Amino acid sequence: MKAVVMDGVKAPLVVRDVPVPEVGPRDALIKVMACGVCRSDWHLWQGDWSWVGLSLPMPAILGHEQAGVVEKVGAEVHLIKPGMRVLTPFHNGCGACSYCVSGDSNLCERAGRRTGGFAQYAVIGGADFNAIPLPDEVSFAAGAAMGCRFMTAYHGVADRGEVKGGDWVVVNGCGGIGLSAVQVAAALGAQVIAVDLDETKLSRARQEGALVTVDATDANVPARVREITGGGADVSVDALGIKATMLNSVGSLRKGGIHVQIGLTSAAEGGQVSLPIDAMVFSEIEFRGSLGNPHHHYRPMLNMVVSGKLNPESIVSERIALADVPKVIESMGNFGTVGFTSIEDFS
Repeated sequence: MKAVVMDGVKAPLVVRDVPVPEVGPRDALIKVMACGVCRSDWHLWQGDWSWVGLSLPMPAILGHEQAGVVEKVGAEVHLIKPGMRVLTPFHNGCGACSYCVSGDSNLCERAGRRTGGFAQYAVIGGADFNAIPLPDEVSFAAGAAMGCRFMTAYHGVADRGEVKGGDWVVVNGCGGIGLSAVQVAAALGAQVIAVDLDETKLSRARQEGALVTVDATDANVPARVREITGGGADVSVDALGIKATMLNSVGSLRKGGIHVQIGLTSAAEGGQVSLPIDAMVFSEIEFRGSLGNPHHHYRPMLNMVVSGKLNPESIVSERIALADVPKVIESMGNFGTVGFTSIEDFS
């Protein structure tokens, strides 16, 4: 099969022929029909996140936002059948630890950070637990987005942020996760303020439901948000993970507000950012981390997609071939992509 192969950190990504992966007794092999090119792939290519223990054995096949059709299953797989349309979360769970059993599969003690989607075929480990059936009404491109960025935004906004109708919600950073967060918050009835440095991305945020946009290049973001909201936002999301967006997010909140941290840091921060702790204490600001989306939370999200209340595919801005992946990954160093880039030609 053809795949985009990473031979080493920052080494040129190469399309080459590799063997179709073997299927273990609890696995499923899928023919990949769509796979998103996520900024997390760029981070892994850059060698980021070593400070939290993330590293890949080389050579590696990146890609963790895939949806496809089941080709083959192992002997111990009983629920997932060949021919089924499926997607899979990037945080494949073991299905047996205390977190998986209690419903927090995104926090699995033995989670497999799944890659392998930049290829014609990919394996889903523990398929009965980790393969999520994709309704016929939902496209493969939308399903792929719900393998990482869209579902991550959904969990961050709906579950960790507890956003409800009428809330003022600020989304800092309008990449794929940020635009998804704007769409989800607007669908839940929130009044959304989108913040970014790029007018193209702010324009897309307005299309996804942002009521107001703020250009961070020429504004004091917290002061502007307090002016717009009359005192501060109820919920603020950092969808990027750099020091500036994190501090803007915390500073934009009213007393009792909730900061949701979705974006992971890059090399400049190395996982460490100083926060205004005293101000957070005096204002009872809550800081909540948010990772992925628990498996059982897929049902309400998918129901909203089927009903048309959510539309992950509207954020897809570019559909590419497998051979285009290396140049797209490289462009992410300059934040050169808008919305989702979806691989849909695997020939």
